[in-house]
Amino acid sequence: MKIKIRKMLESDIIEFPIEFEKQGWHKSVELYQMYYDEQKNDTGKLFVAEVDGNAAGYATLLSHDISGPFKDKSIPVIVDFNVLEKYQRNGIGTAIMDAIENYVREYSPTICLGVGLHYGYGAAQRMYVKRGYVPDGSGVWFNGKRMEQYEPCVNDDELILYFSKQLI
Repeated sequence: MKIKIRKMLESDIIEFPIEFEKQGWHKSVELYQMYYDEQKNDTGKLFVAEVDGNAAGYATLLSHDISGPFKDKSIPVIVDFNVLEKYQRNGIGTAIMDAIENYVREYSPTICLGVGLHYGYGAAQRMYVKRGYVPDGSGVWFNGKRMEQYEPCVNDDELILYFSKQLI
């Protein structure tokens, strides 16, 4: 399997929602249009993995986080990292992460990300730790705010733990 990492193409705006819908994930065309526009306007960078001419996964890199413990600290942040299920366990996630980290290493000593806490994020959690990402120590965040002890929350995609990695 030959993996190519490239920028987002206009055709990905339609292809990704269709492919994610096939696996029961609802990702809108508007989301990918926003990512494409961010790439075009140089406010975000998309790293898309392509296998045999098909988009297989992607991650978005922003120059800084807009919420959480790294907000406005000028630390590059990886957001919305996904590999289509039919391509998982083939090194695609690793290829995307390698490309992002090599790119960021050129201008920043640190990179950060947030990861969900429910079991659906288990593979990502393990991958980040294996790659040297460590929790930032601020605890769990929910809906963009740090959770206080014993505060109730919902174990959904908004329940997040933040990590960072030293690249140098």
